[in-house]
Amino acid sequence: VQLQAFGGGLVQVGGSLRLSCVISGRPNYPYGMAWFRQAPGKEREFVAAVAWNSVILKYADSVKGRFTVSRDNAQNTAHLQMNSLTAEDTAIYYCAARPGNIRDRVSQYDYWGQGTLVTVSS
Repeated sequence: VQLQAFGGGLVQVGGSLRLSCVISGRPNYPYGMAWFRQAPGKEREFVAAVAWNSVILKYADSVKGRFTVSRDNAQNTAHLQMNSLTAEDTAIYYCAARPGNIRDRVSQYDYWGQGTLVTVSS
C-alpha cells in the first residue's frame, strides 16, 4: 500500500487549496483515511479524517468550518479542501490510511504518504 499526496503550494492568507491523496495497492478491506500536518518545530497533528463510507467525518477544532475532507473509493483518492487559510495552516500535510474506523492519532495509522508543503503567506 502506497499513498501519494499532492496539491500543496503557496497561497495568500484567506485563499484556498485542495490537496489530493492517491492510494495504490489499496487494501482489500475498508480503511479510513486521514490528513495530518506538521509545522516547523512542531509535532505532527491530526487535521481531518474520513471513514470508508464517507458518512463518518472527523475534524480538528482548528480547521472545523474551513476544511472539508472527502474521498472517492472508485478512484482510490482522498481530498482535503482548505478554505480561509491562515498563516497557522502553514505545514507539510500528510495523508494516511488505516484498516477499519478512523482515528486521530499518528500512531494509529499504518500507511503514510510523503507529504506536500502548504505555505500561507500574509
